[in-house]
Amino acid sequence: MERREIDSVIYEKDGPIARIILNNPKRGNVQDQTMVWAFDKALSECEYDYDVKVLIIGANGKGFCGGHLASGDYPEFLENRARTGTTWQGQTQLFLHPVLRLWEFPKPTIARVHGYAVGGGSYWALLPDITVASEDAWFQMPHVHLMGLPGAETMIEPWLFMNYKRSMEYLYRKKKLTAAVALELGLVNEVVPRDQLEEKAEEIAREIAEAPLTGLQATKALVKRAWELMGMRLHQQWSNDMVSLVSRHQDTLDHMYANMEKTKGKTDKGST
Repeated sequence: MERREIDSVIYEKDGPIARIILNNPKRGNVQDQTMVWAFDKALSECEYDYDVKVLIIGANGKGFCGGHLASGDYPEFLENRARTGTTWQGQTQLFLHPVLRLWEFPKPTIARVHGYAVGGGSYWALLPDITVASEDAWFQMPHVHLMGLPGAETMIEPWLFMNYKRSMEYLYRKKKLTAAVALELGLVNEVVPRDQLEEKAEEIAREIAEAPLTGLQATKALVKRAWELMGMRLHQQWSNDMVSLVSRHQDTLDHMYANMEKTKGKTDKGST
């Protein structure tokens, strides 16, 4: 097995199966710019490796991913704000394009999720083709309440739930979904005990990898194109535009700054 670190992720290759493992547990595997670009680089390596058929996405530590930095202090945002007064280009660069990259990744993907998967971290957990969750896993998109923003830069919830009422309730009320509820709603494929999580993900990956790569990629392309015809990619782009627009309105700014004051001095656990 090949194994190496790419900044804050570990990239492994084991025959036809590759793994991207989020590896910044001391900070809750938050999506700082280092994590985002390391994840994106590992995706590139996996995509263009003809030997790899299936990608598993997992994490070290107490939880899967704590989402965006609570402070929002991304270099991409700071430069964009200094030059134009907004973060539209910065968030497009950091949180739209990489998410679209995961959506467009041509090979089968499996997320193995334990503990928390919140905010932008829930996207890495739920956007892959198959999600296996441990019994202690939970999912949440708290942006409307915490930041006053309409979800993250790429709102995937309507496409995950495929249900108007459930999408609204999840986002409006910052609903915290247990693994059992997520399974009931069809957001995850299987729920297993924590000590069986990696084994189950590997089992599914090996089964998928029995098929030829070309057939797997064609199958994924057809399913994705069905979603594309329903407007998913365009909706994600609009989501990014709407977040940029809303973030300049005074009521949103007041709400955002008030919540940032409440959390000032606390350890950054990436709760957005």
